Amino acid sequence: MITGTGLGAAVGSLDDLVAVPYEEIPNFPVSTVVGHSGLFVGGTRKGCALCFMQGRFHLYEGYSPTDVTFPVRVMQELGVRHLILSNAAGGINPSFHQGEFMLIADHINLTGENPLVGPNNEDWGPRFPDMTSAYSSPFGQLARKCADRLSISMIEGVYAGLKGPSLETPAEVRFLKTIGADAVGFSTVMETIAAVHGGMRVLGLSTITNTIDPDHPVPATLEEIVVTANRTAPKLQRLIEALVDQLNEGVL
Repeated sequence: MITGTGLGAAVGSLDDLVAVPYEEIPNFPVSTVVGHSGLFVGGTRKGCALCFMQGRFHLYEGYSPTDVTFPVRVMQELGVRHLILSNAAGGINPSFHQGEFMLIADHINLTGENPLVGPNNEDWGPRFPDMTSAYSSPFGQLARKCADRLSISMIEGVYAGLKGPSLETPAEVRFLKTIGADAVGFSTVMETIAAVHGGMRVLGLSTITNTIDPDHPVPATLEEIVVTANRTAPKLQRLIEALVDQLNEGVL
């Protein structure tokens, strides 16, 4: 799992836990954003091997797509086959509410970048990976069942990935709505592309930390976004634990 802004607490408790700061891992980038603690955590839950990134890397920090997705390649080499990506996102869909979880059904890549540009490593994946089902439908259905069982509200929508770091103008939000986006953020898309290339099943979960109405714009701050993300982290933790238990039972 790779956790987004303010969501590192969703890792919860693990057995045989090992936590390594990013700066101690060869070639790993380092998080520079508030709300990203910068730890690679490994351990087990009921015998299931897990690894978590508490904090991710972004294009807007000056990292290349290859840098941003390097942790996905590390996970791929470790044998990871199920990848959960969480993020903090702004809700564009007028029916969304602050603090809800959005299951990512699909994404729109508006970053102008792609981690697969350049020579293809055939050991990692095919030259032209199909993105028809970038976010695994069975994985998503399992997440919805777990959320229902835990009485956690979960909506579904399309995530628009921008480069950032400037937040969207009202005109840009109207454009995003027009092209079918339900939420917007500055992460996840690069990692999803690399994971699909590597043959992983991907589950994307957005925490709607603020809602955006282009006709009545309200300034958003990172501090407010982190507070909302921190408040939802315990619910995300319960959801992730339920998902892991299901995966451990061979449901997928």
